[in-house]
Amino acid sequence: MTSAMSQRALHQAAGQGLRILAADERCRDAFTTPGSVLQDVLSPAARRYVLAPGREEFLGHLRTLRDKSYRIAVEFVGEENSDPAEIERVVDEYLAVLEHEPVPGQLGFDLSNLGLTVSRELAVKNTARITEAAAARGAEVVLSMERAPAVDEVLGAYRELAADHPNLGVTLQAYLHRTAADLDFLPLEGRKIRLVKGAFNEPTGTALGRGPALDQRYLELAGELLDRGARLSLATQDPAVLAEAAEGGLLDRVTEIEMLHGVRPELLRTYREAGHACRIYATYGENWWLHLLHRLAEHPPMVLTALADIAERHHDRGHTVGAGY
Repeated sequence: MTSAMSQRALHQAAGQGLRILAADERCRDAFTTPGSVLQDVLSPAARRYVLAPGREEFLGHLRTLRDKSYRIAVEFVGEENSDPAEIERVVDEYLAVLEHEPVPGQLGFDLSNLGLTVSRELAVKNTARITEAAAARGAEVVLSMERAPAVDEVLGAYRELAADHPNLGVTLQAYLHRTAADLDFLPLEGRKIRLVKGAFNEPTGTALGRGPALDQRYLELAGELLDRGARLSLATQDPAVLAEAAEGGLLDRVTEIEMLHGVRPELLRTYREAGHACRIYATYGENWWLHLLHRLAEHPPMVLTALADIAERHHDRGHTVGAGY
C-alpha cells in the first residue's frame, strides 16, 4: 500500500470513529446533562461550524457571508425530538428566521426534529407550515436526510408534500445502495435536490464506505439527477470529487456547489472565485454534538484544528466569522 493510500485509509477510519462517537448514547447524554463539561470544553471547536447559539447573533453573522457573495442555507441544529413543546419551539425558530430581512434563500431540517419520532403526520404538518411560510417569502426548503431506518419516512413525506409545495426539495445520500432506485419514485424535474455522500455510520449491506467506489457513485448519481431535470446542489467538501466533476462537465450543469460552514472554506472560495454559484450551509443553536462530530468526520485532519480552537479560547482569541471565505 502506498503512503498516499495509507493516509486515505487512516482518514476513512478516523471518520468512521468520529461517526461512532457522534451516535454514542453515553456521549450524547453527557453532552445534554446540565452543566455538561463535555459541552463546555468542546464549545470553541463547535463555533467553527455552528455560527452562534442564538438566532439574532446568527442572523447578524450571515451578513458577513452574504457580503462575500455566497448563497446561504439555514439550519437550527437539533436531535431527534419527541417533546411537543420543544418541537413547537423548533417550528417557531424557522418561522422567525423567515421574518428576517433579508430572507434566507433556503432552509433545511431533519423531520426527526419536527415530530417524526411522535408521528409522521405531525412531521408532515410542521413541514407544511414552514414550507408555506417560506414560499410566501420567496424561499425554498430542502429536507435533510437521516439514518437509513428513517429514509422511507422522509421520502414519503417529501412525495406527499411535493405536489402542493413546489419550493420543497430533498437531500439524497449517495452511499445508500437504495438511492439509485429511489430516483424512479421521486419528483425530480425542476426540484432542488441536494446530493450528499452520507454522514451516518451504516452497515456495509446498507451503504458504501468512503473511498473511490463511493466517489464514482456520487458522480454517476449527480449526472442522472441532472439528466432528469433536477436543480442539483452538489453538496460535497471532497476536492477530488469536485475536480472530477469539473473535468467531466458536471459543474457547468449544477445549480450550485454547497459546503457546510467551516469545513473547507478556502476550497469553496476557490470555486466562487472561478465563477461558480456557491452556497454555505450555516447552522445555529446549542444542541450541536452530532453536528460537530459529523463535520470533523467530513475531513478528519480538522480534529487538529478543533484542538487548536480549544487552545485559542484559553488565549482569549475566538474564531473569526468568515475566515477563509
